Amino acid sequence: MSSQPTRHMTEELLINVTPQETRVATVENGMLTEIWIERARKIGLLGTIIQGTVKRVLPGMEAAFVDIGLEKAAFLHVSDVQTPPHSDDDPEPGSPSITRLLEEGQTLAVMVTRDPLGTKGARVSSKLTIPSRYLVMMPFEDNIGVSARIDNEGERERLRRAIEELRGSDACGYIVRTAAEGLESDALRADMEYLDKAWKGVQQRRRSSAPGAVIFRDLPLVQRMMRDLNRGNIERIRIDSRETYAQCVTFCNEYVPELARCLEHYPGERPIFDLHGVEDEIDKALNKRVLLKSGGHLVIDQTESMTTVDVNTGGFVGNRNLEETIFKTNLEAAQAIARQLRLRNLGGIIIIDFIDMTVLEHRRQVLRALEKALERDHARTQVNEVSALGLVEMTRKRTRESLEQVLCTECIVCDGRGMQKTLETVGFEVAREIIRQVRQFDINSVTVLASSEIVEWFAEERSDDMAELQDFVGVPIRLQAEQYYTREHYDVVLQ
Repeated sequence: MSSQPTRHMTEELLINVTPQETRVATVENGMLTEIWIERARKIGLLGTIIQGTVKRVLPGMEAAFVDIGLEKAAFLHVSDVQTPPHSDDDPEPGSPSITRLLEEGQTLAVMVTRDPLGTKGARVSSKLTIPSRYLVMMPFEDNIGVSARIDNEGERERLRRAIEELRGSDACGYIVRTAAEGLESDALRADMEYLDKAWKGVQQRRRSSAPGAVIFRDLPLVQRMMRDLNRGNIERIRIDSRETYAQCVTFCNEYVPELARCLEHYPGERPIFDLHGVEDEIDKALNKRVLLKSGGHLVIDQTESMTTVDVNTGGFVGNRNLEETIFKTNLEAAQAIARQLRLRNLGGIIIIDFIDMTVLEHRRQVLRALEKALERDHARTQVNEVSALGLVEMTRKRTRESLEQVLCTECIVCDGRGMQKTLETVGFEVAREIIRQVRQFDINSVTVLASSEIVEWFAEERSDDMAELQDFVGVPIRLQAEQYYTREHYDVVLQ
């Protein structure tokens, strides 16, 4: 295959603000890739430090449940518990049990590492961290880490030495973020001073706060995006709220001056998301089926335990042979899958069923294309080799609700099954219920309250069956359509 020139990636942030909701969209080369939604009545807790109370300690799970003031207790695994320094007489210095670290009723400051998802409560850690523009402070650690996205080994070592010198006798650990690449010591020192003040404030509030109180909350969504998503190729940040725009100008001038030139207030009458086609893309991201330009398509099924992605050739027939058609479809699908994972914010276990390829080199190239496309993902991903069944198994770190979970709820018609019973199935259920009721009670007549489509089905398609049923039960049966009844909702009223 001939190599094509690398296309320069341009990135634009679109920020839509209303009193009830803030939405931030990332658009890369004109295509929506990520969407963040924060609602005034349901602000995420990710990164928030809360004064919690240990409610239950479970030795069998090596975990505990911590009350942090939510409807459901948060889950704390032993691996996320900050352990005290080990002494020489510690019998198990490598793996202390949960019962030695925590006890019921204990007050504990914890940080939310995953928002409540579906039926699951939040996940928390007592290994607290405080983020800033260039660094993440780890108050209870002493090691220094550098973001894996900084791949120049010389730069990694330079940053590590700079932090080591700046912290001096301070025992705090730090993680150097990607945005720190190329920075001089003065900027790093200013960040460390900011973190030191923030941590002192946390310690003070820990001593005086009641259980359930928030000790530290990260920046609001818009400012957090300014801090975390600067990648050097952001060309424009358009904001449709004058007040939010003014706040961002102040924030950027103080903390991220390199972004100040990108800020732009959008005063237009047409909604900013409509202008860039974002609303349509959000609607498409709620569908199971994703169309590919070649004519193929993806089918994405999100369940509580995992997400499955099925790749199909659809109407794409190619112009050479079957293997080449399959290979091209899979290559296109790899790019589309990486985008959909970010756009829909799908996390946890993900199983991808590419179309079967007989050529080993084709498998390798499709897997490499998927890994390459995932490099821009802000969430940590891990992709395994193609399994014996031809499936690609991967994981994507899940920290907040998916787009579907934020915007949708279970269907009241099908109770989340994604399917409805057929008219025939419901009709036969109604007939069996009539027979059951007539046999139990001495009655003169039966009235069936049901949806209009069930009533029409009985009256038009199965009128003979209804007449036969009346003869069988020996009482008249009347059908009454109810406007607000769904297909599977019906009542048998005895008179």
